[in-house]
Amino acid sequence: MSKQTFPSLAALGNQLALLAVNGTLAYAFFDQLFFGELPCPLCLMQRVGFVLIGFALVLNIRCGAHAAHYGWGIIGGLVGMTVSLRQVLLHILPGDQGFGSTFLELHFYTWAFVGYIGLLAGFAILLMLPNRDVRSRSWFANALVILFILLVLGNLVSTLLECGIGPCADDPVRYDGWLWLRSRLGF
Repeated sequence: MSKQTFPSLAALGNQLALLAVNGTLAYAFFDQLFFGELPCPLCLMQRVGFVLIGFALVLNIRCGAHAAHYGWGIIGGLVGMTVSLRQVLLHILPGDQGFGSTFLELHFYTWAFVGYIGLLAGFAILLMLPNRDVRSRSWFANALVILFILLVLGNLVSTLLECGIGPCADDPVRYDGWLWLRSRLGF
């Protein structure tokens, strides 16, 4: 019997979910850097939820599917979904303009809520698939993992530059951490 050359459906599902997480984090980071839209504390917490989901997917891709990995992803999804729903509810009153830019007439925190629902549904489907051998060393899987790591590091650095080591501003307009660091280094 010949060895399977294509990834299993579960492996492909994990890789596509990681692609979605990477796309979400990359777009949020792009919006921050190129349009100057600094993330609020709730936005940063939503990114943490996506990072936890991505971490679970990376573990599945690298180490094989495990219930604990899916558990971490579900916890990340629930945390992120709760935070994004809170932000939706903060801006639900008529006349409230919301926080930040919109995409297809919905704010990013609303899209985050929709994304979390989709990812949690995806985890449920992946848990039901019979062949959960999802380990992959393909170039595509490797690229996804490397991109995820770079996005997490980039978001970590930008958060430190935005907030410093203290609490983030409720309505951020500048990189307070960067200003603090520049004053300490004398340039």
